[in-house]
Amino acid sequence: MKRFINILKKIGPLPLILAVVALVIIIIASLTFQGHVASHSFWSAVVAAFTSAILGASGWFGNNYGVGIIVFTILIRFLILPLMVYQIQSMMKMQIVQPALKALQTKYPGKDTESRQLMMAEQQALYKDAGVNPFASMLPLIVQMPVLIALYQSIYNSPVLKSGKFLWLQLGNNDPYYVLPILAALFTFASSWLSTQATPEQNAMTKAMPYIFPVVIFFSAMAVPSALSLYWVVGNLFQTIQTFALQNPFKIRRQRELKAQKERDLQRKIKKAKRSNKR
Repeated sequence: MKRFINILKKIGPLPLILAVVALVIIIIASLTFQGHVASHSFWSAVVAAFTSAILGASGWFGNNYGVGIIVFTILIRFLILPLMVYQIQSMMKMQIVQPALKALQTKYPGKDTESRQLMMAEQQALYKDAGVNPFASMLPLIVQMPVLIALYQSIYNSPVLKSGKFLWLQLGNNDPYYVLPILAALFTFASSWLSTQATPEQNAMTKAMPYIFPVVIFFSAMAVPSALSLYWVVGNLFQTIQTFALQNPFKIRRQRELKAQKERDLQRKIKKAKRSNKR
């Protein structure tokens, strides 16, 4: 319980407040929907609740299902915002301890059982001292996946949503002009690029991911109904804004450069003091 409270303190009050407000609005939207969505199991009940919420939100805008999907996608993103904040904080802490981890890997090559055990013990001590949980980045993904799958199915399996129209789109059909696939790919690239730019050390895979993900999203968005492409566009745009706000690479780089400059200045002063003492 104490650890859970500490996590909440690290996340801060604003993401938690926004998540609670988003949850309340989702519940209200679901309750205001006058129709009925069938369910026959726990999972189908979750999907039905999502469908009802989207349809309820659409009713607030004259049964505009495109707007309903946009509103619901934003609410879902606010709902999982505390997890994303926690994930980003954990990732940034992991970046700080990377040099120390590399030093441990050099110290213990791991060619025998004893060497591997010693390295793991020192890694655990390093994580503890730095307040880092190496598995923290997996938590948002574990929680997000059921939510995102339920949202996907609620859109895909709803004849009402698929029959709706939004701007030039027939939500149940592909985007004939490929505007949504292109936007989904662009926002995916922007989010991935911002995230990798905040990472001080990148391997070949890290550098390639901002270019691989957008291609996958582009072809996926071409193959699914426009309702799902619209969800990806809004979700990835939100992700881009969120990444810039929480993990601004330009700000992080300036801070890193200032810290490195201070370290260089300190080393010069130490060397200068040593030369003066020798005289």
